[in-house]
Amino acid sequence: MTTPGSDSLATHRFGVQLGGYMVESVQEVSGLTVDQNVTEVPGLTNDGKPFIKKQPGANKPGEVIITRGLDQSSAFSEWINQTLLQGNVQSARQNLTIEVMDTTGATVRRIQLMNAWPYKWEGPDLKAGDTASATEKVTITFEDISIE
Repeated sequence: MTTPGSDSLATHRFGVQLGGYMVESVQEVSGLTVDQNVTEVPGLTNDGKPFIKKQPGANKPGEVIITRGLDQSSAFSEWINQTLLQGNVQSARQNLTIEVMDTTGATVRRIQLMNAWPYKWEGPDLKAGDTASATEKVTITFEDISIE
């Protein structure tokens, strides 16, 4: 529900930063998921009846999919190559920031993904005569998240 005098948040205004670099030509950020294990702890009531209590367990790493147009910018592509082609995960771990903006361009939500690295790349679908832009999809895993 929106408050009087304000607009609903537009989902088409966002930006992605890798370290200190803006990721260019981003068309979509999807599948942002984070969850945790659920631990079952058995117990007994005062009457001696068994029960199971569920409680939070360890956090699981999350993931996100970034779809972007193929372009000549190199920072994001170099980051992908460090992991997928060179196997250098340790140096490829970066912080990724997703900023959601209102209609004036002011950031209203910042999502920080810590120790992120790409583990899957999907190339463009190429079809003669098609007018759609060529895109790549990169699936990124991360260890921690901060939502501001």
